[in-house]
Amino acid sequence: MSPLPRNTARTGPALAAVALASALVLTACGGSGGDGGGDGAGRKRAKAPAAGAQAINAQPVAKLRAGGTLNLSVQQWIHQYNAYQVDGTNGDATAILEQVEPVLQPRDSHGVPHPDPNYLLSAKVTSKSPLEITYRLNPKARWSDGKPLSYRDFAALAKALDGSDSRYLVADTSGYDQIAEVSRGGSDQEAVVRFRAPYADWQRLFRVLLPADSIDTPEKFNKGWLEKIPVTAGAWRIASIDKTTQTVTTEPDPRWWGAKPRLSSITWRALQSPAQTEAYLNKEIDETSAILPEDYKRLVKAPKTDIRKGARWDEVHITLGARGPLADLGVRQAVDRAIDRKGITTAFAKDVPVDVAPLDNHFFMPNQKGYEANAGVWGTYDPKAAAKLLDEAGWKEGAAGEPRTKGGKRLTLTYLISAGASTSAVDQAQIVQQQLGAVGIGVSIRKVTEADYFDKYVNRGNFDLVSFRNVDNIFPSQLFSTFQLPRGKQSFLNFGGVGTKEIDALLTKAGRETDPDAARALYNQADKAIWAEVHSIELYQRPQIIATRAGLANWGAPGLGDVDYTKVGWVK
Repeated sequence: MSPLPRNTARTGPALAAVALASALVLTACGGSGGDGGGDGAGRKRAKAPAAGAQAINAQPVAKLRAGGTLNLSVQQWIHQYNAYQVDGTNGDATAILEQVEPVLQPRDSHGVPHPDPNYLLSAKVTSKSPLEITYRLNPKARWSDGKPLSYRDFAALAKALDGSDSRYLVADTSGYDQIAEVSRGGSDQEAVVRFRAPYADWQRLFRVLLPADSIDTPEKFNKGWLEKIPVTAGAWRIASIDKTTQTVTTEPDPRWWGAKPRLSSITWRALQSPAQTEAYLNKEIDETSAILPEDYKRLVKAPKTDIRKGARWDEVHITLGARGPLADLGVRQAVDRAIDRKGITTAFAKDVPVDVAPLDNHFFMPNQKGYEANAGVWGTYDPKAAAKLLDEAGWKEGAAGEPRTKGGKRLTLTYLISAGASTSAVDQAQIVQQQLGAVGIGVSIRKVTEADYFDKYVNRGNFDLVSFRNVDNIFPSQLFSTFQLPRGKQSFLNFGGVGTKEIDALLTKAGRETDPDAARALYNQADKAIWAEVHSIELYQRPQIIATRAGLANWGAPGLGDVDYTKVGWVK
């Protein structure tokens, strides 16, 4: 995930980082700049893509030439490739992992998962009381060490993620903590998963299967995937991970039992955000984000370039840390009332070619079923109300332009941003600094290296204010760990540490509710409590706007869907 990282995860639970809701028409690709939208130069902006929209230049494999390389970028050198580990939620890491490991149930353009028969022949509910799911694996499926995929892999992953052993430093236990047992079915290639209670979103579990032998101890789970992917199973394998050149190269695996990939290699190169646009224009990479206004203005004019737009579950927000002055709910609420969300959204959207929707919900996007505007008073800019809250919290006004004080201490907060921050992200930080300063809250903008931004700061809760993105949370239960109260050393994905037992109880109840309408009502009830607690301040749904080479097929803006890496290639 600049303080608004370009989390380029194509799939998975990127904030996840990276790591998700709904099928409409395939959006036609724009030509070389001809996307029909506004570009800040007076043309009318297009509407935001509808849920289910994607633009990938879909082509049958027969129209693609054999061979060729796809050059991509990642935002930083990746340290942790285990997407289930607390430091492994980086969207770029997830994208690479999912290229070389079994994604058992990839999602279509609506975000609906379907078994991939190369790995999973079926996944069916075989009992409702208690809930029991039977997974039948393809007997041809093998790990790169020669061992077949089996029920043991399911059992090892469930054990690591069920929360029973705190030595496994996991990103999310939700769903897995409802599993009572994983057992062998009629063969080693049949896994029977029994739950303690109903769990509506069972299809989101075991999305990426990992080999038991590489995750069956806390040491292997936490450290066995540091700067390496020890075992793979798929159409692609790791050719090299070169820290010197900051590149990861993948190649087709000749042992693959399914349809062969069209490309001969894919290279992922670590590039800081500001360098990615230059690298694309210099033909060093074949795809880059075009969402930021300063990038879009240049990329839309690039020759032989498509601007591809999709509808992704993608939100920008400000997270608050529950430390120092922000440990006081009244101060968090004052920060909330002092920030003008509309102003920030308008500033960002000024030169973006599609409408940017304000966001009043933590679980659902505006173009998604279940969306309700729950922000209420906590989404309303009111500096006078903010000042009153600070008065009530005991923070006294100082001299003009100076922070308030209490007990001899000044009311100052740190807003964390990355050294690779875009101009839009820096603008956002400065707007927040001005707005909070107007009510007597001093804000210091602190830049840290892009490599340390998540690993040493965000993931560790070392911030007062920070802005990043959560993406691809198609199943609302995926956000449980984002709002879950930390437990001991386990922060899960609640980096700021703000939460309540009430919110946990509502989310637990929602996860067990099998009636979709009733579940959505519970998530919206929890959302109202999250707004009042000021866990985070939602800003807007971020459009998916990607610049790609015009001849690149089955790639681009997949929206809610997954990429099939065997079908990506160059048109003949």
